[in-house]
Amino acid sequence: MRTLLRSLAARVVPGLLIALGVTLVTAGMFTYTSPVEQGPVLDQPPVMVSLATPTPAATQAPYLTGEESFAPSTPLPAALPAGWPTEPSSRVATRVVVRELSVDVPVIEPGDEDYPLCGVAMYLPKLGQPGGGRSVYLYAHARFGMFLPILDASKIRNGQKMLGMIADVYTSDDLVFHYEIIQVRRHQVSLADAFSATAELLWLQTSEGPRGTVGKTQVVARPHSVSPANPADAHPRPRPRVCD
Repeated sequence: MRTLLRSLAARVVPGLLIALGVTLVTAGMFTYTSPVEQGPVLDQPPVMVSLATPTPAATQAPYLTGEESFAPSTPLPAALPAGWPTEPSSRVATRVVVRELSVDVPVIEPGDEDYPLCGVAMYLPKLGQPGGGRSVYLYAHARFGMFLPILDASKIRNGQKMLGMIADVYTSDDLVFHYEIIQVRRHQVSLADAFSATAELLWLQTSEGPRGTVGKTQVVARPHSVSPANPADAHPRPRPRVCD
């Protein structure tokens, strides 16, 4: 009897092991050879991970508060182009144009209003003016006839199509300063980089949602060239109005 059991085991057990092995290997082949589904391509901004300390009120984006701010490194421009003014001047920005986006907005100095006016862009007086060697900061609502095309373009591949575009800033002394767009930043709550920049850069800011939306879109541009402007082009008639 013992001899018979030993003989059956010798024939049956290897067969079971072989069958089980084939099953496991087959399952393994399906596991390793099945194509992996590609995840969705998300239209999200690049991760800017360097969290700054809480931003002082003086450097927060206009009309915003935020307890934390993202502070990506500021791109420095190359050497100033030939003919770029470097002497102190009383000039101020009067008009901003990004022709490829059909942006063309008069620029004014902000007053005592607690909310930006419509129909115009405004400059931040605490920062610089074209040719002054500091950040030039212009901001306007994301509305028709203002900076809405900037917001719309920023939502497509994080604004890549804006890179290389020229932003023209006309000034009160009949010049037009041309800046090349080099960076698009979305969901920003800080002006720290604009205030800390050690070279001239143009910053264009627009909102990303209705009043109370904290994040802003910023476009950063570096000096490209400067040329004389027709006085009529440099002095558009601004028609600021209280937003409805």
